[in-house]
Amino acid sequence: MPYRIYVFVAEIAPAQSRTGSLSEDTGLDYWYLLAFLVTGAVSGLLAGLLGIGGGAIIVPSLMLLFAGMHAGDEWIPHQAVATSLATVIATGAASAWAHHRRGAVRWDLLMSLVPGLLFGAWLGAFVGGWLPDLWLKRLFGLFLLFSSFKLLSQPSPKPAQAPPSALGLAGPATVFGALSALLGIGGGILIVPYLARQGIALRHAVGTSSACGVPMAMAGTLGFVLTGWGRAGLPAYSIGFVYWPAALAIIAASMPMATIGARLAHRLPTRMLKRVFALLLLLVGLRLLTS
Repeated sequence: MPYRIYVFVAEIAPAQSRTGSLSEDTGLDYWYLLAFLVTGAVSGLLAGLLGIGGGAIIVPSLMLLFAGMHAGDEWIPHQAVATSLATVIATGAASAWAHHRRGAVRWDLLMSLVPGLLFGAWLGAFVGGWLPDLWLKRLFGLFLLFSSFKLLSQPSPKPAQAPPSALGLAGPATVFGALSALLGIGGGILIVPYLARQGIALRHAVGTSSACGVPMAMAGTLGFVLTGWGRAGLPAYSIGFVYWPAALAIIAASMPMATIGARLAHRLPTRMLKRVFALLLLLVGLRLLTS
């Protein structure tokens, strides 16, 4: 499947020497296609190795790459967030299926969370589509600082208890959906700690969170497609704010690398790696806030 996606991405670009640039209409050359693949591979590897969502890597990487392409300069943060959300649909589905096979998805919780997640994601994408690019970039910088703190902290497990009612989950789910769509993430760094604080076993919290990312990403992606529809200056092969050559390349590379990362997690000192990665997120977040 990832190989077929890669072939599709390569075929939609005009035929031209791989050492040169593609036409001005596409705003893409094969060096950038390679960079999208590397971004997907790194995000997938870290997702499997450290259990973090790929958005923390994908969004700032796409901001940098889109700036280098000089395609849709006015909408770079919007394109980065929207394209990251599109990748979450595929990677989240693969992750959710893997957790489901191990009995780690609490479908009763998921069904209670989905209405709020969908509404929040649609609302977040609508608001994000009209936010000034500088605000969106600053908001993601704050998220990276928050992610760095969460990676460095060690949450204390809570005893099992009755989960909140569907009505009690509606408010938090709406907030999670809105923030996930605004930031282009699957929401695991928000949802997992919340479910754990409600007494849900960490294994079930992670599995359920991965399944939550799929409907959230679908609603958020659709929202950014609609709010970005017809905007002037977006590069070719964009649908709304989603730039599909980047999205498909990232999906193609991230899915197999996530499997490799999960295997390495049992062999490498993940605690030390989390600290190093948290420092990286801190530096990138500060850069986004001050640039």
